[in-house]
Amino acid sequence: MNVQRNTLLLIACLVWSAAGINILRIGLVAYPAYLTVVNVLLSLAVFGAFQVFVFGRLVRKHTDRISSYLEERQFFLKFFDAKAFVIMAVMMTGGIALRASGVAPERFIAVFYTGLGAALLLAGLLFGCNFGKARLADARGRAA
Repeated sequence: MNVQRNTLLLIACLVWSAAGINILRIGLVAYPAYLTVVNVLLSLAVFGAFQVFVFGRLVRKHTDRISSYLEERQFFLKFFDAKAFVIMAVMMTGGIALRASGVAPERFIAVFYTGLGAALLLAGLLFGCNFGKARLADARGRAA
């Protein structure tokens, strides 16, 4: 199934936002028993590290790649490249295994998942903003 090139940004928005909401929910459900200033600061540090070093770069890279496609219509799974799908699969498998194994204490789940989930959600929202900007640019181009 092929979609308009810029629709790939919307698909990325929906996928990353859904992942972010789910991970953030897991963290927030575990958080009440561990709500301290130190833990909130740690969650903010996790958020910042993932946003700056992982997801911010990922959003820019994939937005640039999608924008560079010459053909207007693309296969709907091309919102990511193969490497990004592998990274997503490894992260999901690792997260599920970590929680299922019981190795990570509940405090870690609360702090880490809250920061990670918020960063994932922000990445999704940034893809959504990029989709909106691309749509506006296309509309201006057609009007000119």
